[in-house]
Amino acid sequence: MTIKIVTDSTADLTKEEIEKYDIHVVPLRIELDGKTYIDRVDITPSEFIEKMKASDVLPKTSQPPIGDFTNKFNELTADGSEVLSIHLSSALSGTVQTAHTAAEQCSGNVTVIDSEFISKALAFQVVEAAKMAKAGHSMDEIIDRIEHIRLRTKLYIIVDTLENLVKGGRIGKGKAMIGSLLNIKPIAALQNGAYHPIKKSRSYPLAIKQLLKYVKQDIEGKKLKAIDIAHADGKYSAETIKSKLQEFVGTIEIKIGETTPIISTHTGTGAIALMFYTD
Repeated sequence: MTIKIVTDSTADLTKEEIEKYDIHVVPLRIELDGKTYIDRVDITPSEFIEKMKASDVLPKTSQPPIGDFTNKFNELTADGSEVLSIHLSSALSGTVQTAHTAAEQCSGNVTVIDSEFISKALAFQVVEAAKMAKAGHSMDEIIDRIEHIRLRTKLYIIVDTLENLVKGGRIGKGKAMIGSLLNIKPIAALQNGAYHPIKKSRSYPLAIKQLLKYVKQDIEGKKLKAIDIAHADGKYSAETIKSKLQEFVGTIEIKIGETTPIISTHTGTGAIALMFYTD
């Protein structure tokens, strides 16, 4: 019997990571201008950004249909294997609850986990779980380890505007910090699974400077295990942040990737997410 790992498309996993670690991805959906797209299946992040820019209407996102989960769980447990299904924060989507319901309907043994994160911060848990499963660790050992990672993970995001987050209802507490949406580059953190504005700057350079200050404080005296950057049409800013981070994080690899349309729908274009965890 083996343990198989399932996640959703908001983990921002690369094709290489999915294949290398044998991870199974259940995609979310995006509705834009009357057409529904399956995340990263029939629309890429860059294609979506261009379509969103050209549209006058904010796209809508939706969790996977329950049938996608039940089919996947039944398929993976048919040989007696167990499944560990790890998903984006329940404060941002009903995906976890749908996975729970599907697990109850599945004849096999399926455990569902709320990562309380999204993007690469979710991927930290997923990839570690997949590595441990391949190494033959038990379900309890894997769950203990990803809980350890979750408690030591930070996610910061710089957005060009809070308009999409406000419209999408994803802003969480701290609405008093919104103020004028003009000429402000807000920094938010994902806390208890929801976005909370923590600082606003008048320019991207100032926002980046503050972001780096937070990272330095967070990793001081700790061992940095992983650090990644995801962006929504903000590669230049992501490269700038990477360059400045490299000055004080040592030789650890900093990966940059495009985020899923599910995330850029709510953050808007130009958003940069910086995620890391420590031991």
